[in-house]
Amino acid sequence: MTLGTLVEALALGLLEGLTEFIPVSSTAHLLLAAHFIGFESTGKAFEVLIQLGAVLAILVVYFQRFLRVALQLPTNPGARRFVLGIVLAFLPAAVLGVLLHGFIKSVLFESPVTICAALIFGGVVLIVLDRIAFKPRYNNAMGFPLKTAFGIGVFQCLALIPGMSRSGSTIVGGLVLGADKRSAAEFSFFLALPTMLGAFVYDFWKNRSALSLDDGLLIAVGFVAAFCAALLVIRWLLDFVSRHGYAVFGWWRIAVGLAGLAGVMLGY
Repeated sequence: MTLGTLVEALALGLLEGLTEFIPVSSTAHLLLAAHFIGFESTGKAFEVLIQLGAVLAILVVYFQRFLRVALQLPTNPGARRFVLGIVLAFLPAAVLGVLLHGFIKSVLFESPVTICAALIFGGVVLIVLDRIAFKPRYNNAMGFPLKTAFGIGVFQCLALIPGMSRSGSTIVGGLVLGADKRSAAEFSFFLALPTMLGAFVYDFWKNRSALSLDDGLLIAVGFVAAFCAALLVIRWLLDFVSRHGYAVFGWWRIAVGLAGLAGVMLGY
């Protein structure tokens, strides 16, 4: 392992933290960036495991709210409904992710063309939806009905395709099912906790015998960088989407997808 490899891991970690919670697909950005700079990770574990660093930033930002929910669980039906809603939203992608893990990692993760196509398609969807005058029925991410939470979880299954974006899929699901722009993004934050923790544990277990100390150091560098960058994004994103919506992210996705396809066609 060289200093250059450590710098690449740091840069990829920052990229992960900056893109995890905006609907542009952090996985697509990581895989495309790694592809074009020639960064190789064992079993693509780096790209999955450092995502937990970004997700843990949610615990810092929302610590008091989560603590309040935990303390109220025995007595407050609303707190219990929120936790059950997160569990129901987590299950669809968790089950499909386990069943399709091999195909996703060995086929979809290795296809820059598929990733770029998913980026472009998701970008078009965001732009179209941002122009629709939805009439939101819900503005509290911790008070969604259970059927709405489960429906958002079904949408999250789209994110098993690299490039579709976990946050993008869940935000679109929230908007379609009646959430306003801010609460859709916030529920996506909350759902990221069990989803990415599950992905971390499962992927680590699957790659445990192949990972070396060098791999561990690279993952640690990327993990910390992702955590720090995500703290900034979480605090900024909710106010931004409340004022400006999601179209800008759609255009960004399309630009990155087209640039990626051009790079692939040119043989990079």
